[in-house]
Parts: sequence; structure tokens; C-alpha cells
Amino acid sequence: MFLADHITRLKLGMTVLRMNVPAEFKTEIFYELINELLDKNKIASDGRIRITVFRNEGGFYCPETNNISFLIEAENINEKGYQLNQKGLWVDIFGDIKKQINKLSNIKTTSALLYVMAGLGKQSMNLDDCLLINENGNICEAISSNIFVVKNGTLFTSPLNEGCVAGVMRKHILQLAQQNKILYFENPITINTLMNGDEVFLTNSAKGIKWVGQFKHKYYTNQTAQFFNDKLNQLTV
Repeated sequence: MFLADHITRLKLGMTVLRMNVPAEFKTEIFYELINELLDKNKIASDGRIRITVFRNEGGFYCPETNNISFLIEAENINEKGYQLNQKGLWVDIFGDIKKQINKLSNIKTTSALLYVMAGLGKQSMNLDDCLLINENGNICEAISSNIFVVKNGTLFTSPLNEGCVAGVMRKHILQLAQQNKILYFENPITINTLMNGDEVFLTNSAKGIKWVGQFKHKYYTNQTAQFFNDKLNQLTV
């Protein structure tokens, strides 16, 4: 879903990282390559696609070239459409390492040590996910997702200048909110924001929406998460 947005984000990230963007990096070309791979892998229904771009070898930390190669992977997904989790996620803060805010913060890259460490923290605390904090002490995202908080029917999410990844699903949730006349704000998210919220949910392109059931001693409902999940599945028809 939203392939054009993924390719646009990919090309923007490549530009920031000073990689040469080939002229054939177009949505139509990737659409053909992805469909060819799906046929090869015999994936006829739902699947997960990953496109990885990497700078060609040479130069160690001082690249000899900015030309790139890329890899497309495809794997089957057993679920049909986006499925909202029946049991709410149990989440808490990963505070050992703060995410820095700079021009690399919004890019989804293979430099994932922060997220790996957060994943290890999640395991050690027996949680379903961890929330990351930025250098300002605010909550900017989860391990592989953007975060949304609902209060009195209004949607709140961390702005890009707080260092969160510029998620494609995040973008489309905001678009769906606008289309359905749901008020939203891109504001810094604090612990108080979560403690005062009625709902919290996480978003990414592969899993759609996952609602949070508990943060510390606070419990949440999932009506808004279910609403957006239904809207997303209507887009897949």
C-alpha cells in the first residue's frame, strides 16, 4: 500500500545521505519489479515488501562512490488485511538511550542500534513494545512505529521536528483524520500526555494499527483505533 509515498520517502532519504538517485527510481518500475518478485515467491494474497538501498562498496567511512545498489524482499503474511490486535499492548518507556534530533532522525535506515537496544529492553521488561524518548525528554515513537494519543476525540502525535521517523502510515492516518473531520495536533508527547489520554495506538505500514492497552498503571480503550483500522481496510479493496 501507498507505494508512491514509500518511494518518495526512500528517494528523500537517499538525497539526505548523498546517494545518487537513479533516473529509473520510479513508482512504476518498482511496481513491476515487486509484482515479478511476488510471482516468483508465489505470494498471491497479503505480503510484506522491503526495499533496501545501500551505497556501493569502497572507502570505508569515506565513500569512493555515491552510486547505489538495492534489494527487494517479499514474504507472505497469513493475515488478510489489517487486523487490529484483540488484546491491547503493554508498553513502557525505554530510557537508557535518548534519540538525537537531527536531519537523520526522520529517515528510516539500516542503522538500527537504538531500536535493537530498545527491543532488548522490551524483552527484559516483558513488554509488548517500548516507547523511545528524544533528547528533549519527550516520547517520539515506539520501536518500529509512530505513536498517536487520543483525548476527547482529538488526535495527538509527535511532530517530525521531535525526531520521529517520517512514517508513511503516520502520514495517511493524519490524512484519514482530516478527511473524516477528526481534529488532530502534531505536538510533543510527554508522559502526562499518555497518562491523560483515552487511547494510545501505534502505526506502521506492515502492521497497520496496534492499540495500547496499558502504560504503567493507565489503561486504554480502542474505539478510535478500530475506526482507523476499518478505514485502512476500505482503502485496500
